[in-house]
Amino acid sequence: MRSPDPHDPADLREAKRALRRRVIRARDAVDAASRDAWSEAIASRLMARPELQRARTVHLFAGFGSEVDTLRIVRRLLETGRRPVLPVVLRETWTMEHAVVSALDDLAPGFKGILEPAVSCPRVGPGEIDLVIVPGVAFDRTGRRLGYGGGFYDRFLAACPAPRIALAFALQVVEEVPCDDCDLPVDRVITEEEEIPGAAGRATGRA
Repeated sequence: MRSPDPHDPADLREAKRALRRRVIRARDAVDAASRDAWSEAIASRLMARPELQRARTVHLFAGFGSEVDTLRIVRRLLETGRRPVLPVVLRETWTMEHAVVSALDDLAPGFKGILEPAVSCPRVGPGEIDLVIVPGVAFDRTGRRLGYGGGFYDRFLAACPAPRIALAFALQVVEEVPCDDCDLPVDRVITEEEEIPGAAGRATGRA
């Protein structure tokens, strides 16, 4: 049996699929109480970050399934006078719009059942965002990210110059994430256990 070739697109796709399956299976196996406690620890770490303290408009994802719960972060952003922005998936073009929410009631199930802002919520462009909170399946210690395979965030991040912080449970941090030039890294990964500086060379106020 030959070894996978990291330069072969087919091998790269299969390596991503295998890692995605393995990490999601491990994450799904965690009990709800532990995920809740870990999500709280991650939220507290994020709210203390200088990038967050400086930000007015913060883009973040709505946690889905066994992901980090981010609704508590939306609530805290609103309580501290910031503008939380969440994505709206446009199925026709396979892209995302970005809308400001003023209350948790603005959110309703959308693409694949993930919470999205209502049609009435005002849209903003990538240039208006001060900080991006990034989802993902797996990350490594260089900031490389494995997403869910749709490419939504890679396209968005390519157009958004704001710092990027990923939220993940510690079990989602792996030795190496298979990637190509289209897979954009993050500047920092926050887990319930630690904060991992990611991609080098970006001015993100690391401390």
